[in-house]
Amino acid sequence: MLMIFEYDHTVRRIYTDGRPLPKDPDPLWLGYSVGHWEGDTTFVVDTVGFNEKTWLDRLGVPHSDQLHVTERFRRVDRDHLQLEVTMQDPKALAKPWTGTLYYELRNDWDLGEISCSGDYLDFNTFESFSFKKQDTTK
Repeated sequence: MLMIFEYDHTVRRIYTDGRPLPKDPDPLWLGYSVGHWEGDTTFVVDTVGFNEKTWLDRLGVPHSDQLHVTERFRRVDRDHLQLEVTMQDPKALAKPWTGTLYYELRNDWDLGEISCSGDYLDFNTFESFSFKKQDTTK
């Protein structure tokens, strides 16, 4: 399976042919991913082999070569997707971390072009970014 992202024209490969995770993968930005279906609605992806340039979060928290990410993509209904992400890294995390994201299908949206230049963003009004400018007048 290929995942295509707007940001930076990124393509992620997820192998679905039954292969195991490699024991010593070549480090990659998005790691090495294998996926399989559980039932009719849940796609499970295991990923290892992230390079040292990636982070655990947008704040720049580093990980080790032991990072293992498990994603559980589940169609809640026709227009909604739930993604549960679990990160395990015995060298960087005291215990596994799990978070859940929710997505909604937008039939009227097109896949756009977004580059790392950032010139398309107004950080004063773009609410989704965690590093949005803060009001320092208070």
